[in-house]
Amino acid sequence: MRDYELTVIFRPEIAEEEIPAEIEKVSQMISQRGGVVGEVNRWGRKRLAYPIKHCREGNYVLTPFKMDPTSALELDKNLRSSERILRHLLVRLGE
Repeated sequence: MRDYELTVIFRPEIAEEEIPAEIEKVSQMISQRGGVVGEVNRWGRKRLAYPIKHCREGNYVLTPFKMDPTSALELDKNLRSSERILRHLLVRLGE
């Protein structure tokens, strides 16, 4: 298993009360693929450097986790298909 870091930007239309449920869905995606989620860091609503899909703001969340590399590719594909996520960045940590 390798260390990864996932940064997700959720759409600004999602209410603050709904963000924990969305974070839980992403954590479940990781867990269902055999991953182990670390401490989830909510950065809150931030202004984007440039518009993405006509949005100027987004809710940022950073999640470190451990997962098998083949499962990480599958996770990346599923995150792309989510309509509630503006953008995500999956980075392998370490060597």
